[in-house]
Amino acid sequence: MTDDSLPGVVFLNGAFLPANEARISIMDRGLLFADSVYEVAGVVDGRKIDNSAHIERLKRSLDLLSIPCPYTSGQWSDLQDEIIRKNRLDEGTIYIQVTRGTQMERSPLYHLDAPPTVFMFTQQKLIVSHPGYESGINVVSLPDHRWARRDIKSNMLLTQVLARQEAFTRNAQEAWLVQDGFVTEGAASSAYIVTRGNELVTRPLSQAILPGITRATLLSVAEMTGVRLSQRLFTLDEAYGAKEAFISSVSEIALPVVCLDEKAIGDGKPGPIAAALRQAYFDAVI
Repeated sequence: MTDDSLPGVVFLNGAFLPANEARISIMDRGLLFADSVYEVAGVVDGRKIDNSAHIERLKRSLDLLSIPCPYTSGQWSDLQDEIIRKNRLDEGTIYIQVTRGTQMERSPLYHLDAPPTVFMFTQQKLIVSHPGYESGINVVSLPDHRWARRDIKSNMLLTQVLARQEAFTRNAQEAWLVQDGFVTEGAASSAYIVTRGNELVTRPLSQAILPGITRATLLSVAEMTGVRLSQRLFTLDEAYGAKEAFISSVSEIALPVVCLDEKAIGDGKPGPIAAALRQAYFDAVI
């Protein structure tokens, strides 16, 4: 992270304040147990994109973990607008985290009436002109050791952290996680391939993967633009033989994968279907 991407103003428990003044208790359950959920929304031209779906996913994650949601959808949106304004964020992301709060003893048992801890910050990122769109990225495959409820956007991210670090040491920018011989998703992204027959393939929603917001919009524009879509499991061998591959996240829109496990995907260059879907996505949300 460069100095100019560091958050200037953050939101913490009802107040906006300088980042270097924000303090969270060492007894917070988010710190002690990863007992928390998070959400990341994109900003382009100073405006939130796909935001209502991000807020709904945040509320769903909180509900599934029985953490009280402290704000209405409208209040969340207003807080996001304010932090965009205070940090003069033109393009990048808004990070939100909600923990189960603080209690004075370290215990797996939690208090039902503890108020949640809520914080929010922004980061500058290139979304529309991500340099990887032109060059593509390298990906490695690794075993998927995560917990079973990956559909909840929780902060239990150690497997993903280790996977991303392993990818970095192998000159790759992302890791595709594999379980029972099938690709689940990326360490921090959804995973897609395009077959030799021009069929777009991605794993169907289940508890095995996160219901990606960018994924949902990309699949919607794929159907609108006539791309043949199949939501099914796919193997590494099928990915190695694909015509194209790409990933998506809030800040990586159909980012091409040109190399998987040191094997070139297609001709080893970004492909036309990923580029077309990316443009259709931006046309739809901006």
